[in-house]
Amino acid sequence: MSQSRPTGPLAVLFFLLSYNGQPHAFLSQHRQRQHQHHSSSLLPSLTSVMAVDRSKFRTCDQTSFCRRHRHGKSKTLYDYRLIPDSVAFHPHAIHQDAQVDKAAEEHDGGGILSSLSRRIMGAASSSSSSSSATHQNTRRGPPPILTATLRNVAPLTSTDLTAQIYNSCYDGDETLRLSVSLLESGVARLTLTELEQHEQHDVASNPPPRWTADEMVLNVEEMTTASIITLSTVHAEVLRVVDGVEEERGHVRAYIAGLMARAHQSLVSATVDVENFLVLRYSHGKDNNADNDDDDDEWILMIQMHPFGVYFFRGGEGPPIIVAGSSGLTHFEVRRQRECGGNGNGNGHGEDGQPPLQTSMEKRKLLEHDDDTNTDEDRHGGKEIVGYWEDGLAIYADGTREEKVVVVDNNHHHDRELQQENDVDKGEGRQERRLDEEPYDTEGMWEEKFSSHTDSKPNGPMSVGMEIVFPQSAHLFGLPEHASSAQLKTTAGTEGHHHYDEPYRLYNLDVFEYELDETMALYGHVPLVVSQSATMGTAGAFWFNPTETFVDVQEVEGTAENTVESRTHFMSESGVIDLFLLPGPDPQALYGQYARLTGRMPLPPMFSLGYHQCRWNYRDEADVYFVHSKFEELDYPYDVLWLDIEHTDGKRYFTWDKKVFPNPEEMQRKLAGDGRRMVTIIDPHIKTDTNYYIHKEASALGLYIKDKNGAKDYEGWCWPGSSSYLDFTTEKVRNWWAEQFQYSKYKGSTPTLFTWNDMNEPSVFNGPEVSMQKDLLNLNRIEHREWHNLYGMLFHRSTSEGLVKRNPDANIRPFVLSRSFFAGSQRYGAIWTGDNAAQWSHLEIATPMLLGLNIGAISFSGADVGGFFGDTDAELMTRWMQAGAYQPFFRGHAHHDAKRREPWMFGDETMARLRRAAMARYALLPYWYTVFWNAGVTGMPVMRTMWMQYPNIPELYSVDNQFLIGSDLLVRPVTSAGATSSEIKFPLSDCWYDVDSMQRIPMTGDPNSAATKVLKSDIDKIPVYQRGGSIIPRKLRLRRSSYLMTNDPYTLYIALDDSLKAEGTLYMDDETTFDHERKGDFAVARFSSDWGEASIAIQNSAQIGSENPVNAKNKHARMVERIVVMGVPNKGPRSIELISAQSPDAVPMEFQFDSSSKVLVIRKPGVSALDDWTMKLQT
Repeated sequence: MSQSRPTGPLAVLFFLLSYNGQPHAFLSQHRQRQHQHHSSSLLPSLTSVMAVDRSKFRTCDQTSFCRRHRHGKSKTLYDYRLIPDSVAFHPHAIHQDAQVDKAAEEHDGGGILSSLSRRIMGAASSSSSSSSATHQNTRRGPPPILTATLRNVAPLTSTDLTAQIYNSCYDGDETLRLSVSLLESGVARLTLTELEQHEQHDVASNPPPRWTADEMVLNVEEMTTASIITLSTVHAEVLRVVDGVEEERGHVRAYIAGLMARAHQSLVSATVDVENFLVLRYSHGKDNNADNDDDDDEWILMIQMHPFGVYFFRGGEGPPIIVAGSSGLTHFEVRRQRECGGNGNGNGHGEDGQPPLQTSMEKRKLLEHDDDTNTDEDRHGGKEIVGYWEDGLAIYADGTREEKVVVVDNNHHHDRELQQENDVDKGEGRQERRLDEEPYDTEGMWEEKFSSHTDSKPNGPMSVGMEIVFPQSAHLFGLPEHASSAQLKTTAGTEGHHHYDEPYRLYNLDVFEYELDETMALYGHVPLVVSQSATMGTAGAFWFNPTETFVDVQEVEGTAENTVESRTHFMSESGVIDLFLLPGPDPQALYGQYARLTGRMPLPPMFSLGYHQCRWNYRDEADVYFVHSKFEELDYPYDVLWLDIEHTDGKRYFTWDKKVFPNPEEMQRKLAGDGRRMVTIIDPHIKTDTNYYIHKEASALGLYIKDKNGAKDYEGWCWPGSSSYLDFTTEKVRNWWAEQFQYSKYKGSTPTLFTWNDMNEPSVFNGPEVSMQKDLLNLNRIEHREWHNLYGMLFHRSTSEGLVKRNPDANIRPFVLSRSFFAGSQRYGAIWTGDNAAQWSHLEIATPMLLGLNIGAISFSGADVGGFFGDTDAELMTRWMQAGAYQPFFRGHAHHDAKRREPWMFGDETMARLRRAAMARYALLPYWYTVFWNAGVTGMPVMRTMWMQYPNIPELYSVDNQFLIGSDLLVRPVTSAGATSSEIKFPLSDCWYDVDSMQRIPMTGDPNSAATKVLKSDIDKIPVYQRGGSIIPRKLRLRRSSYLMTNDPYTLYIALDDSLKAEGTLYMDDETTFDHERKGDFAVARFSSDWGEASIAIQNSAQIGSENPVNAKNKHARMVERIVVMGVPNKGPRSIELISAQSPDAVPMEFQFDSSSKVLVIRKPGVSALDDWTMKLQT
């Protein structure tokens, strides 16, 4: 695409540079290993013409804390010992939860909005106006069952070293507080916090405790302490100071020795003694005696005292499922004063003005192309800057723009091949570095530069880290969001056996024109790793730290024959070590455990599951009416029309440009009359205009983030130009923001207008890495570095709460789409994968990226259909619409420079194909709605990897080009041009039916394996298959929106399994309000079928939520008009009779049976999904 040159700075301000990169192949084939099963879709075909400006974003080597600690460089500085006489066992914590819950309920008062806030927004603080740092710092959740002190006993510690180099001061030992909480769900929580100097030596002047975000993320209402907990040890000093320890020392010694034998391959030292261990054994209610070792509902946490490490077992036999901290990579940089006793002068030099020791940065350069020495004047040639682009490049007063400097890294991908060919060792297997051989890298500990930006780092080094190991596991997943495969690839390893050179980075950023198959940070992140293993089952680790984080992934050969173990090394810039270990043992159990930790996804309104039509931007009301009328004319279903930033008055959010949108309320009412909603964009940056009411009030109330001194409101550059940013970490600011959605304040809004939150990483065009400086302060004087990854989620949360509160009864479900997210964002709305491109490679990566989000429990997610940047052709648009129809969030979107791509823009033939894809989505809305309800109840993702449903089939673990919607629909998007067939892997533990032909796919084999089939998938076909043994509800009457389908009857599709049985569920409510939760106004129909000995064609058992429902009473709105049965035995039935309470006599049913296709159809059975009934077979 050619680049238009603006004539002036104001014109430039409102346009985004479109990409003009060159095609290049950028993926290399991963080296095959005997122990690893390979995906059939590991993205070897992807190419990209997009090119991120890498100079804008840091690598690990450009990041001080990552550079210091990666590959064990700081290992010799940390050696933690648990102090025996510090151990305290708190069995009373088991009984405290009920008292805490009761007190919270009494304090809350039971108000509707408070209850609503707890349900949708998670646990809230006790005071709506509280903003104290102390309050925000409170640890939430069940109290610890065990506490102890860890001391760093390394001969040379980090504080010793910086005292020599910088003359810094730390009065005391490097001492940490260990807290262990054990939850009824089986989850173990280990927290390491800094033991402040005043706790050691009664030092009066001390910084406040490290900031934590428990109240903002954790779902404390569902976190309860395990019912039965025992502590075992034979350490004499621990026994002396702790009450309640198991007494029979001989028995206990044998028990601990048995655990040591189970953990033998993972132990730090094979010579450690049983006295070196504490063992916590717990369950949720069953008798916990030492002879009962085979219960999956029993868990064991074995703590090694020195060197400190943790071994997490399930009851029974086998090695630990997770090992944490055992490899000597645990580090916790305690805070220290840069200047000590007046000797320091603030620059790290001694009294003579010279550094006491040589630092490593004197021996090496940070970057070959380091431009920190260049001044802005040099870089911009003295030109006046009037603004910035989204890619961070300057806009000049003369109408020109800063040229993008492309750093050509020819070795970027070639290095991977060299490592594999030459077996170059660049990972953890290198010889351990010694500080006397290579000076410790202390550059950037108190002040760090990147490009033209300087981070003052007034608190100095505060990094924390730990290695987490998954024994006998070769498959790790999680750490979204990255444009890479669903399975995590290695970033470190011996003999060059790693795919990436860079660790996975978790730091929410607006990455303009992101590339694929990369570990670079993107818009949002969830620090959850899930292990799936045929021998060890499912287990997970949630690293609860919202600061910038890097994660290395490594696979090493296990000591047991033909086994491997996967290692992750988490390194965070600040915060505390707060680690949650999730025991599984299967995906269903693990996601239930995770939902109890970070919250459940609320049931979205039905309309939000339909098709959303968006573009940057629909120009005016006439354009909106034209697009809407065209959808109407073509009978093309859609539910929501979106408006981007140009609908506002000069990028002032909560306003309308009256020249082009003079009657917004009337426009919304007209669309609502046809069953449609609208969405407008509202971003977090606030235009710094004293005449803008939002800015004026926010300034007067002091709601903005401050500069690094806490004196002035911070200003950065975004779409409106100079902008300020609200402090969403503070509750009073979130409440104020929510109030702005009141209809009396947001003029032109109506109950059918919903919200899109973009740019909330936060994106700052002229900031470091297109975001805020890390040393900015919130209203509690907490640095931005501490809460950066939470900002987007808190903005999302506040907006969602505002959409609820704007209605007088607060009884309409909100819909808010956000680009940025963190763990817990599933509670607040939908997420999309950001600014993708109209390329086949981006269509191909969409499935792995969305699976990655679902692995992180971000289920309500989607990728922009058609691709945001660039122009799509008819074939790509068709394939994308087909794939998008099976994404949880289904939206078409385009950049303003892209050609119009509404469905009719590609000709009648393509339009008909696109409409068929959309119609397939709408027909399945009852099933989608039921799957979303199930996700909220169980925690299981909506869009599932194959291993989530089939954890016992290892050959499916790496598959990420196909997926399941719920448990019953298998989807394989077509992602290459000209394709007429697709390769699909079918689990043989179930049989499968093509949803179009309704024919069973012929396959045989071991039920614990998969079969690969190549099946037809021409331009009119997306491969979708229904699982044998399932019953799926559909609505087949063509309507133009979900609202118009509300009272339409159901068609039930029964796919019989090998035993001629099937079952399924249909969830029903009013699809709009919270009455399903408030009043129990819902119903669940549970269908079952048994064409074998029971001779039941189908039967229904209906569950009504409450005794006096309103919606659930409307049986005529929940009628079943057709039943389709696939896989019927050859002869078919002689007759089918309906038996129900509504008729004293059996009623014969009309049906048709095709013996060649084995499909039977029962027409007009006259039954409601809200009644109990049975249809009996006569054969």
